[in-house]
Amino acid sequence: MTPNILLQNFDTPHHSAPFEQIKEEDFLPAFQELIKISEAEINEIAQNAALPTFGNTIEALTYSGEKLDVVSNIFFNLNSAETNDEIQKIAQEVSPLLTEFSSKISQNQQLFERIKKVYNEREKYDLNEEQQTLLTETYKGFVRSGALLNDGDKKKLEKINIDLSMKSLQFGQNVLASTNAYFKHIENKEDLKGIPDAILAQYAEDAKEKNLEGYVITLQYPSYLPAMTYAENRDLRKELALANGKKSFDGGEFDNKNLIKEIISLRQQKAELLGYKNYADYVLEERMAQSSQKVHDFLNELLEKATPYAQKETEELKTLAKADGIEEMQSYDHAFYAEKLRKQKFDLNDEELKPYFQLDKVQEAVFGLASQLFGLTFKEVFNVQKYHPEVRTYEIFERAKPKLPEEKEQVHSGDLGAFKALLYVDYHPRKGKRAGAWMTSFKNQFKKDGENHRPHISVVCNFSKPTADTPSLLTFQEVTTLFHEFGHALHGVLADTQYPNLSGTSVKWDFVELPSQFLENYCYEPEFLKTFAKHYQTGEVLPDEKIDKISESKNFMEGYQTLRQLGFGLLDMAYHTKSDKVEDVKTFETEETKATNLYPSNPETAVSPSFSHIFQGGYSAGYYSYKWAEVLDADAFQYFKENGIFNPEIAAKYKVLLSSGGTKNPMELYKNFRGSEPKVESLLKRAFG
Repeated sequence: MTPNILLQNFDTPHHSAPFEQIKEEDFLPAFQELIKISEAEINEIAQNAALPTFGNTIEALTYSGEKLDVVSNIFFNLNSAETNDEIQKIAQEVSPLLTEFSSKISQNQQLFERIKKVYNEREKYDLNEEQQTLLTETYKGFVRSGALLNDGDKKKLEKINIDLSMKSLQFGQNVLASTNAYFKHIENKEDLKGIPDAILAQYAEDAKEKNLEGYVITLQYPSYLPAMTYAENRDLRKELALANGKKSFDGGEFDNKNLIKEIISLRQQKAELLGYKNYADYVLEERMAQSSQKVHDFLNELLEKATPYAQKETEELKTLAKADGIEEMQSYDHAFYAEKLRKQKFDLNDEELKPYFQLDKVQEAVFGLASQLFGLTFKEVFNVQKYHPEVRTYEIFERAKPKLPEEKEQVHSGDLGAFKALLYVDYHPRKGKRAGAWMTSFKNQFKKDGENHRPHISVVCNFSKPTADTPSLLTFQEVTTLFHEFGHALHGVLADTQYPNLSGTSVKWDFVELPSQFLENYCYEPEFLKTFAKHYQTGEVLPDEKIDKISESKNFMEGYQTLRQLGFGLLDMAYHTKSDKVEDVKTFETEETKATNLYPSNPETAVSPSFSHIFQGGYSAGYYSYKWAEVLDADAFQYFKENGIFNPEIAAKYKVLLSSGGTKNPMELYKNFRGSEPKVESLLKRAFG
């Protein structure tokens, strides 16, 4: 019998995931065995006869379960980026096992008594700042996981957590299945009038894949958005918008309405069991915002400021629509007329710009920016195993820097410097990949026994595939998406902390979007754009007037976009502060977002049933953090703008913020970098002048 590769030490470059050797049937037995091993590690810590200390309890716990974490990362990243029926079935079996294991740790009374003793006697230990943070976070984590509950309530909490993990998983699977279930087959090219040739070529390729003549449009965003933006055929836009808005809402096999009610009810029960008024209060205790009141105040302040701008913007669009005989503009008209107006105002359209944004060149630019700001070098490698042929892999190095004598970092020959991280990039849509774009990690950074274990980071997107004649070309929005996800990646790549659970993106959730949104700002800087916005056929640099217009257009429809984000944020907060009021998902959604809705609501569509950020991802009671982080990123970039966007001294200070992960309070980290707290005025000034 072949040994289970997931239980071996991976004999691969940088001990990377052995994707090409993994069999799907390896996962379940590997999880079962690794949970057993991890449980034994936990029991050894809990039953240690020696008096509890920071080292034999807190540190020992932090470093436990390392192999289980790696296999979990491999599996759940595959479930997002390259899933299939078998993997989804395994996920349904594995999720409750992991939740049960997690509950066993958090409810291990013997272990908690040791943690509590160390925490109560913390003054007697000579702990540095990171160790103090780890101790506090460990103690609070146990309390927030029910360590102070009685045995009966602990059992209730364990059941709630298992139910939640299963229902969240099912939610995401339903959204993916619902997205994949729809496609629009069009044989008559005339029905696609207005859609650029490059997009039509992609639609034709998608039709060929399905053995159909003509064209196919799907609900994957690189297919759906261009149709909504360019199709002159209003009936087609309406049909696509209805299909998109019905995802997991149409009462069919993949409907999520009941799951939403079950998820928010379970979250409310969990919060009350732990002594909180609602789930938002439970979540926000561990955020920069700290309370639901503060979040509501923040969202409503922005709503008040942004609404007049949003109304003015949509009135302009309605004027254009009226000229085409449309008396009542609908949401499915917005992208089409926004693109028309953008072209009128700035003489820009996405298809005109796309030839200047070849994916490979945009990637080179983001790598170059990381090199200029942070001294990083990227080298493509071909000996790392991949989970799909489209994935590309890079070693990242950091140019020479002083290092502590006790650190054994691997140094490569030549002038590349010290190995910093392994990077996977995965750019194109597939049937087994969920929609959207994200950064994740296969392996965290941490230091142990004098060795600095470096991270394995992944950036996953859904950009248009190259065709037989054309390389992958990006819309400008996709350019900013790549920079956004790469900003997250840098948070992981530059991580330099002692402990894995304080490393990289392991920060307060409303701080995690700062690095991603910060990096997007560079896409609008003429000085930087000129370095890479070059025509893929001629090499011609994007003309100055176009570059100027991109910069000028940065805030185009900013009021509308702000209201849209605020609508999501307010809806999220409503679900997690008023869960008992949700009788009908559509009615609740309409009521809670009415202040942000600029177009009539369609009774056949709803956002909530495919709102994966809050019902599957980690953004429950946290969607506001996108706008919160915009205040941080606007303020941070303003600092660079005032002193030079490539200023090495400020870049060095920002690098410290990124490399520190969750070792300090984020506001303290921010003030160390900026010299003051972030100002909401920075965002308002950038957005509305």
